[in-house]
Amino acid sequence: MSLPPLKRSTLGDDVYQSLRAAVLEHTLSPGDRMNIDALARELDVSPTPVREALARLESEGLVRKRPLAGYTVSPLLSRSEFADMFDMRLLLECAAARWAAERATPGQRATLVTEAARTIPASDDKSWHSAFTTLDAHLHGLVAEAAASPLLVDSITRLHAHLHLHRRYFPYEQTAVTTREHQRIAAAIDRNDPDEAEAAMRAHLTEARERHLATFENE
Repeated sequence: MSLPPLKRSTLGDDVYQSLRAAVLEHTLSPGDRMNIDALARELDVSPTPVREALARLESEGLVRKRPLAGYTVSPLLSRSEFADMFDMRLLLECAAARWAAERATPGQRATLVTEAARTIPASDDKSWHSAFTTLDAHLHGLVAEAAASPLLVDSITRLHAHLHLHRRYFPYEQTAVTTREHQRIAAAIDRNDPDEAEAAMRAHLTEARERHLATFENE
């Protein structure tokens, strides 16, 4: 295992970001044990920032802590669990899109349109995969924040944790389609059109579910 080097100026955040990237890119695979002392040696830090980073990752659902067993990377969802997660996303994120169209500030609307227009130059390396999935999650987070419901934001953020683990298998050849879907959502919110915003989010999540189901095609 080779983890990214750290910047000493922001050690705690860098440990967290390094471990999070290792989990999301499956350098640390689902089910792997995460030994604090071994990780500290690998990153050339004391165990304290590693413990703090693992606690943050646990709060996001990316790792699990078991009594006497320590931390392990959270497992991937089963097909039925995955379907259940998307059912919940449809309930929560369609509502978020509707509320965002009704409640977003002018600044939030402008930011959504700008961010939805962003593209990540395609390549085959892990950094591009990470950049695209980060942007995708960021867009959904902006919609949730614009809905002006802190409880909804928290629920959607926690729900996305398991999706992050599956993103390593995302069909990246379809990123242009995803971008267009995001732009439709952002445009509807910008126009203050709650019906269209909800419909656009529903269409996006329905199509995204089908794209991700390729992960389970051999089950």
